[in-house]
Amino acid sequence: MDKIHAMKLFLQVADLESFSLAAQALDQPKASVSRQIQALEASLGVRLLHRTTRRVQLTDEGMVYYERAKDLLANLDELNTMFREDAASVSGRLRVDMPAWVASALVLPHLSAFLQLYPGIALELSSSERPVDVVREGFDCALRVGEYPQGGLAARSIGKLTVINCASPDYLARFGYPQTLECLADHALIRLANDEAQGFALSINGDSRRIQTGGVLTVSCAETYHSACIVGLGIIQTPRAGVKAALRDGRLIEILPQYRAAPLPVTLVYPPGRGLSRRVHLFMAWLTARLKGAVDETRPA
Repeated sequence: MDKIHAMKLFLQVADLESFSLAAQALDQPKASVSRQIQALEASLGVRLLHRTTRRVQLTDEGMVYYERAKDLLANLDELNTMFREDAASVSGRLRVDMPAWVASALVLPHLSAFLQLYPGIALELSSSERPVDVVREGFDCALRVGEYPQGGLAARSIGKLTVINCASPDYLARFGYPQTLECLADHALIRLANDEAQGFALSINGDSRRIQTGGVLTVSCAETYHSACIVGLGIIQTPRAGVKAALRDGRLIEILPQYRAAPLPVTLVYPPGRGLSRRVHLFMAWLTARLKGAVDETRPA
């Protein structure tokens, strides 16, 4: 049995949810397609497809095999074209995870240029508020902001992001502009649910210090965090790159610039111990270049 050919048959059947339609698309007898997939299942020792009179569906094992087979065939196609320089030769699925605010503020506005340059790449962009398990969840790479244990992953540093304290003009008009650290005790701090250490993390004469403040609002994601600040519900501490537009148009104002927190590291992580495909290399290089303007602006107040 030609396993590569059988994989291609399997993917076609799974995509069309039909042996008949797959056979027509591939110009092969239906019996031949069915027989080869049965042989594939026998060699694997699992059932990949549920067969009914109306449709064909993937089993749980079939779903796992489908994803791995799709990636394997894409890598084989890329291997056959690896010495070609034209962008059209780069193809396959690319799974990437990054924080939602990074995606919306820094990546999505420019992503069309990358996708137009490499139309054969099928990008799956995940935006999670947690550090995903890159290997277990099948990601090609992930962008992390902040200090995270790498857990055996390969890592590539991009730079650091400036972190600022900010509030809306409406909030400051109602509650006043804090002039000193002691003033923060009378102000509300909007909290992130995944921030275990509550309060402001401030850098004072090179030393890190955490100031506890009041506040009754806790939110679960960065975009809500920013929005809550813009509508005047409290003070936040966030990477400047994520609120640059709001600062520029006056919806937010930086406060206590002399007491910024330490800059946050920005890191690309990816599975270790295997060569990266060309499409992953290209995306990581593009993303690094795209973010350089944001991460290189770590400057004193």
